[in-house]
Amino acid sequence: MLKPDYQGGGILNLMSSLIQARGGRGDHPPLDGLPIDDLARATNLILLVIDGLGADWLARQAPDGLLGRANRGAISSVFPPTTAAAIPTFLTGVAPLQHGLTGWFTYMGELGCVMTVLPGTPRYGGVSYRAAGIDTGRLFGNTSVFDRIATRGIAVSPAFIAYSDFNRAHIGRGEILTFETLTGMFKRTLQAIRPSARWGRPPRPVESKYLYLYWPGLDSIGHAFGMESQAAIQHLAEIEKALEAFLKAAAGTDTQLLVCADHGQIDIQPADIIDMEDHPELTECLILPLCGEPRAAYAYVRPERASRFESYCRRALDAEVELIASRRLIEEGYFGLGEAHPRILERVGDYCLLPRDRRIIRQFLPFEQPHPQIGVHGGLSASELMVPLCLFQV
Repeated sequence: MLKPDYQGGGILNLMSSLIQARGGRGDHPPLDGLPIDDLARATNLILLVIDGLGADWLARQAPDGLLGRANRGAISSVFPPTTAAAIPTFLTGVAPLQHGLTGWFTYMGELGCVMTVLPGTPRYGGVSYRAAGIDTGRLFGNTSVFDRIATRGIAVSPAFIAYSDFNRAHIGRGEILTFETLTGMFKRTLQAIRPSARWGRPPRPVESKYLYLYWPGLDSIGHAFGMESQAAIQHLAEIEKALEAFLKAAAGTDTQLLVCADHGQIDIQPADIIDMEDHPELTECLILPLCGEPRAAYAYVRPERASRFESYCRRALDAEVELIASRRLIEEGYFGLGEAHPRILERVGDYCLLPRDRRIIRQFLPFEQPHPQIGVHGGLSASELMVPLCLFQV
């Protein structure tokens, strides 16, 4: 079982380097082999996060492509390697242990329910944080990267999530630019780093900037069709074509562009699915439905049934699932190092179920509509945990 690197070889360390390169204080070691001074000298420092772009997948599919040629090597995501845990690290510069967001389904005791933290609605459905009158800044309590740096900061975000409750709480004083398409993302970015005179006014003076770009398309295709599908491979080609056009258009802007990802993906078959409906004895031990991710599920167990729960997992599921006490994962640094979020224990349950090989474990609420996926992530395989870091000097 692999383990995230928070000491100098992961996305947490990348963010520490970027924060320091833009005049902020990094709370964690910088990324090994990436000189902060080189980043600091660039007028425009851009981080593009391509959701779902795994390091080994990129190396297999396009080793000689634009991204492959610029690849400086693989770095680790966080645990679990999933959007709901990794994107907060990109936006705050701290690990899940500190920001407290530990999976797509997160039990938030202060709200008394399991939340889908990114859409911001209870798992069973209902209104968003804001519509319920919840102050998300106070709820999450995280400091944005944009509030930690000393330069202008811009988030270039898909329009459908740009002003979500989650984004508002994690962008801080950063400016938001929205887009609809892949080429639109690069067009908005180009406008930000090379502003032109409009309405008779001169362009802004040259100033140091940090831009965070997020592209969700590859991840969505992987979930729907699989990462080994022609659709995913074709989309990688589309990304590289749009990126190449951007690099040419941005020539002379003194820009350092870093391309990374929040996680990779693996493809599964129906036979890989462990359905809790087939394990009623296990379900009876739970206080809450499984939280977290299908590749890293948190079990909240009735205290009087803990022994029964452990015994069943060893007897019926040991060949398919590794059972680990969640407290042990915290103590051994899987979620990060240092001071912990005050609610981290309740955010990860009593046990973590880590399906072996390519398996997933799932449990649906009575009225929940299943969303079958081919590409999945959240486990500790190299394909899920390791992401590329590509550098371009423009």
